[in-house]
Amino acid sequence: MKRDLKALISEMTLEEKAGLCSGKDTWRLKSVERLGIPSAMVSDGPHGLRKQGGATDHLGLNDSIQAICFPAACAAAASFDEALLEKLGDLLGQECRAEDVAVLLGPAMNIKRSPLCGRNFEYFSEDPYLTGKLAAAQIRGIQKHDVGACAKHFAANNQEYRRMTCSSQLDEKTLREIYLRAFEIAVKEAAPWSVMSSYNKINGTYVGESRDLLTETLRREWGFDGFVVSDWGAVNDRVLAAEAGLDLEMPYYDGSGDKALAEAVRSGRLDEKILDEAVERILKIIFRYCDSACEKEEFDREKYHAAAVQAAKQCAVLMKNNGILPLERDEKAAYIGPFAKAPRYQGGGSSHINAYRVKGALDTAQHSNIVYADGFGAGGEALSESEIDKAVRAAKNAQTAVIFAGLPDSYESEGYDRRHMKLPSSQNELIEKIAAVQPNTVVVLHIGSPVEMPWADDVAAILNMYLGGEGVGEATDALLYGDAEPVGRLPESFPERLEDTPCYLDFPGDGEKVVYSEGTYVGYRYYDAKNMHVPFPFGHGLSYTEFELSDMHISSSDPFCVTVTVTNVGARAGTETVQIYVSAPDEKCKRLAGFKKIYLNAGASKTVRIELDDRAFEQFSEKLGRWYCRGGEFTVYAGRSSRDICLSKKIVLEATGVMPLSVDQNTTIAALLEHPATRPAIEKMLAGFRAAIHQGKAERRSEQEAVMLREMALNAPLRALPTFKLITTQQVHALIGQMNALLDAYNKKGE
Repeated sequence: MKRDLKALISEMTLEEKAGLCSGKDTWRLKSVERLGIPSAMVSDGPHGLRKQGGATDHLGLNDSIQAICFPAACAAAASFDEALLEKLGDLLGQECRAEDVAVLLGPAMNIKRSPLCGRNFEYFSEDPYLTGKLAAAQIRGIQKHDVGACAKHFAANNQEYRRMTCSSQLDEKTLREIYLRAFEIAVKEAAPWSVMSSYNKINGTYVGESRDLLTETLRREWGFDGFVVSDWGAVNDRVLAAEAGLDLEMPYYDGSGDKALAEAVRSGRLDEKILDEAVERILKIIFRYCDSACEKEEFDREKYHAAAVQAAKQCAVLMKNNGILPLERDEKAAYIGPFAKAPRYQGGGSSHINAYRVKGALDTAQHSNIVYADGFGAGGEALSESEIDKAVRAAKNAQTAVIFAGLPDSYESEGYDRRHMKLPSSQNELIEKIAAVQPNTVVVLHIGSPVEMPWADDVAAILNMYLGGEGVGEATDALLYGDAEPVGRLPESFPERLEDTPCYLDFPGDGEKVVYSEGTYVGYRYYDAKNMHVPFPFGHGLSYTEFELSDMHISSSDPFCVTVTVTNVGARAGTETVQIYVSAPDEKCKRLAGFKKIYLNAGASKTVRIELDDRAFEQFSEKLGRWYCRGGEFTVYAGRSSRDICLSKKIVLEATGVMPLSVDQNTTIAALLEHPATRPAIEKMLAGFRAAIHQGKAERRSEQEAVMLREMALNAPLRALPTFKLITTQQVHALIGQMNALLDAYNKKGE
């Protein structure tokens, strides 16, 4: 239905317009019945629908309706599969439509800066490209049903500690390349109906009060045309937030925000046009949902539980395997640990789903060859020595021991961060005891974030199920016994210890601010740049078969693409994930630029084609205020992880931007050599310098002396050149004038 929203807004009172910019309650938007404006409901996600029918809250404390709990983002990201994420989004959209929910609050897209962030299970990856592509796919799936997705939490919200007041301190290059990049991809490729501004400050300004972020970047630069909603309770100053571009304050409190908006308009502090634009953006989404041709359908939860099981299978990562997996159904196995019976399948807080059905791996197996022992408590507590001995004996007397370990519920949740990367000591100790008596020990992990594994070298296999949703127990059974293949790849690095992480010294800050001193070197970028040992690197994951990559080719035509031939050289069918990385000239690390999954029968080969966008070769320049390609020799890699690189090729690209330059007495020779306008004149001058330096002294000038003088001259400011007795102060001033004239001519030519 076509509506004239501007005409409708003109009929609203100032109080009605201000009121529409805040919630009716925790989850509903206000209606204006006299004008036919309906209410609409938003609800928590992002890996399931948390719709509350009774007492409401935004922390996951009160009951919600039964819903399908799909793999959390930590697990879904391990799929490296855009098609899967779009399918999961499709199912979420269907369930929202069936339950009359207009906007699902997800996906959550924050970068995993530190493995300690308590909410990491809800986020995709340490890599912005992977995060952005998967989030965009999920958004497309949700919005197929004219249900809105809400990308959150925008931006640089990478910890729970003092999240509502702490300021993330970082430079614009880091902000753009790491913490905004995923949102940019999602907005441009999937056009979410809504974006949620985060609690935190960035460089001292609340995100919800940042016009640079909410209006200039999000709307004008990226083209976002939905509404911006605050995180629940995040608004500091309602009028400043409105001026910045924050449209909807949630949840409803006492109406003080509405009153503040109305009073600001009446006093002239706030232009009513800003309020009208916010109302229009909100109305557009309300009517887009309410006027949709999509019909409300019954959501078959039994059918979609099976989809949750299939998804969990595709998200599991086989981190280690000495050949013991897959197991045989007829061999005697000891299942150890309470997660075998009641798996941990989701995190705590606002995304906590009232799952439709959860079945453990022990109940799924249903055969008499399995013995069970607790070994440790579900909360991580140690059991009695007799109970521990019982578990060790069961493991020793079996052909295989499968230990279901992981982080207890209390370790990972919204509202607080982890204090360390360790599993409960009761689990580590039991794993070591069992591995000492049973060489065929398999560890199944239920975790939302990396953990230290001091026993990794002592066990035969490690299967990481992450937090795989309500189907995780059934999926685990299928994977252990080879009825399904592990195809997941790690969306984050698993360092050996917490002290190795890039932000170890700065996380989570002092409560007032947290300094992002690692800059763009987040996750694998840091470990690769330092050539640091990482037991399980980004992108790592094993299969039940083997693959080879060959015949890498690069096409620089539009679009830029890489082709690689993949061959299954193993004995059974399987899936490989080809990962493409790029490193720029003089860059200390490489970064993910593309990926593709491919299924192959044993012995089969196929060529995959992976397109790379311009950003694969670009970086953000604060001087230029934009992305640009610096030009020069780039290296393109194809591999199975950031560390398992199989192929590489070098390509030369032209620069797409030149750093602006204004010459004064503190400009260096090196800076003048970098700019095309000044380089020829400076090279000629340097040639004269070299001749003067060596004139009559060649026999006395050592190579070391010559190199020293050259480097000192290159990096010294122009005002210091007279000290080298090669140029006078008067000549320096003349040189400055000459260089600026060349720059002016260059800039005018460019215009």
